[in-house]
Amino acid sequence: MSRQTRREFLKTVGSAATSAGTLSILSGCASTGQVTGAERKRPNILFFFTDDQRFDTIGALGNDHIITPNIDSLVRNGTTFTNAYIMGSMSGAVCVPSRAMLMSGRTLFGLEGRGNTIPEKHVTLPEVLRKAGYTTFHTGKWHQDKKTFARCFSTGAKIFFGGMGNHWNVPVNDFDPTGNYPRNRRYKGDKHSSELFSDAAIDFLRDYKDNKPFFVYVAYTAPHDPRQAPEKYRQMYNPEEIVLPKNFLPEHPFDNGEMRIRDEKLAPWPRTPKEIRRHIADYYAIITHMDAQIGRVLSALNETGQAKNTIIVLAGDNGLAVGRHGLLGKQNLYEHSVHVPLIMSGPSIPKGQKRDAFCYLLDVFPTLCDLAGVPIPGSVEGRNLAGIISRKRKIRDTLFFAYKDIQRGVRDERYKLIEYKVKDKRTTQLFDLQADPWEIKNLTDNPRYAAQLKRLRKELLRWKDKLGDSSKFWQGFYS
Repeated sequence: MSRQTRREFLKTVGSAATSAGTLSILSGCASTGQVTGAERKRPNILFFFTDDQRFDTIGALGNDHIITPNIDSLVRNGTTFTNAYIMGSMSGAVCVPSRAMLMSGRTLFGLEGRGNTIPEKHVTLPEVLRKAGYTTFHTGKWHQDKKTFARCFSTGAKIFFGGMGNHWNVPVNDFDPTGNYPRNRRYKGDKHSSELFSDAAIDFLRDYKDNKPFFVYVAYTAPHDPRQAPEKYRQMYNPEEIVLPKNFLPEHPFDNGEMRIRDEKLAPWPRTPKEIRRHIADYYAIITHMDAQIGRVLSALNETGQAKNTIIVLAGDNGLAVGRHGLLGKQNLYEHSVHVPLIMSGPSIPKGQKRDAFCYLLDVFPTLCDLAGVPIPGSVEGRNLAGIISRKRKIRDTLFFAYKDIQRGVRDERYKLIEYKVKDKRTTQLFDLQADPWEIKNLTDNPRYAAQLKRLRKELLRWKDKLGDSSKFWQGFYS
C-alpha cells in the first residue's frame, strides 16, 4: 500500500486522534497556570507506559514511515523530551529495572537486587500520590513484586503480573484489596492486550465519580514481541516497502557479550533484508494499533469533563534494535535501545514544544510530584524536569549507561563512548552523534579524537564513583 492509502485506511478503523473529541482534549490540556493550592483540586494524571517502543517510532517526531496520529497529537499539544533515556540494566530483562527506576525515582545502582522488588524504604510514585489523596488505578503490565503493587494502587483492573506473552491471551487478575493475587484467580484476557488494558482504563474513567484526583497508569505490553496486531493494521505495512535503517547489518561486528540471548534468537543469522523488513512491519503495525487504543482512552477522558485538569504522560520502558547493528533486542547501549520516548501535556505544560536537555525516566517521579504540588520523597534520586519544561535549562552535562558486567557507556551533547569487556577482551566504540546519529563510524583509532576519548573515559569513571558501580566490569579495566 502507498503511505496515502495507509492513512486513509487508518481513518476507517476508528483512529480517535482525528476525531473532534480527542483534538478538543489536547487543545484544552495546556493552561497558563499550574493547579496548586488547597482551594483547587490537584491535577489528575493519565500515564501511558509502552513496552519496547523505540524513541523514533512516532510520526510527529520525524518518522514518515509510521502512523501514530494520537501520539502525534500529544506531541503537538505538549512538551517532548527529545533526549530521554534509560540508564540500563544489570539483567537481560531490561524492562524490570527500567520500570523500577520509573516507579522509585532511583538510579540503576540505587535499586536493590535487579529491580524485581522495590523495598518499602524506597517510596514509589503512585504510593506518594495515594498518600496525598489520589485514587491510584493500574491496568496492564506490572513487572515488580505484588507487595509493592499493593502499596502503590488503591484500585485496578486487568492486571498482568509478568513480562511478556501472547497478546491475545494475556493472563490477568482483577484488583485484589488483600494484595495477595493467588494464581487460581488469574484468567485469560478475551481480546488483544492493548484493547484489554485500554478498556479497563476507559471503564475506570467513565465510572469515576469521586472528588479526589486520580492517577491512572496504563502499562501496555505492546509493542513487545510477539508483535501481534489485528490483520487490518498489519495490512497497513507492506514489508516489501519498508525502508531499512542506515545502520542495518547482517551481524554485529564483534561479540558484545549478549549475542545469543532470547531476543537475538527471534531471527536467524546472518540477518537478511527481507527478514528485518518483516520484523519492522510487524513492529510498526502493533504500535499503530496501540496508538488507536490510546486515542480511545483520550476520547473517554474528554467525555468525563476531566481533560482540562489532567496531565498526560507517554513514555517507553526501553528501545529496541529490530535489525540495527545486526541486533534485534535491547540488551545493548546503542541509541536505538537506551533512547526512549517521553511526552507530557496538560496544565502548566507548554504546547508543541521540544526540550533537548538530558533526562532519565527516573526523573518523571519528582517532576510529576512538582506538577501535582506533592512533596518529593527523600529517597528519590531523579531530577525534577519542571524547570526544563518552563525555562529550557539543562540539568546534566552527560549521561551514563550500563548493561550487566559487560558494557558501560557515556555520552555528552556530541560524542558517545561505549566500552565492552567480554571474556577479558576489551572493545571500544567512539561515535560523533552529531555527524553520525546512526552510530556507524567508530572513531576510536582516529588520532584526531584521542582527546575526546580520554575525556569521556574520565567521565565514565566519574559516573562509576558517583553511582557506586562496583561491578567486576571495572576490575583491571583502566590499569
